Amino acid sequence: MVKLVAIYRKPENIETFDEHYFNVHAPLVEKMPGLKKLEVNKVYGSPMGESNLHLLAEMYFDNKEALNAAMTSPEGKAAAKDLMGFAGKIVSMHFAEVL
Repeated sequence: MVKLVAIYRKPENIETFDEHYFNVHAPLVEKMPGLKKLEVNKVYGSPMGESNLHLLAEMYFDNKEALNAAMTSPEGKAAAKDLMGFAGKIVSMHFAEVL
């Protein structure tokens, strides 16, 4: 199993960000073909105190081929376009293998 991990730094307006993320972006992501699970975590701090992170999102797929197919699908392209429009400056994306 593999996953696409999105790490979001704290946005300027958390309420506006959360509204868009949960009401617009997450529903687009959930339409991606082959997606097994979307797990979203809200960062509340770090061992050193406050964190500059806001959300961690993990999108699980059976394998690299399924992930690549999802990302190049119309649904994946729609989710990517939306992401860049509302969070492009505060998100980093990573591929990971589940061990």
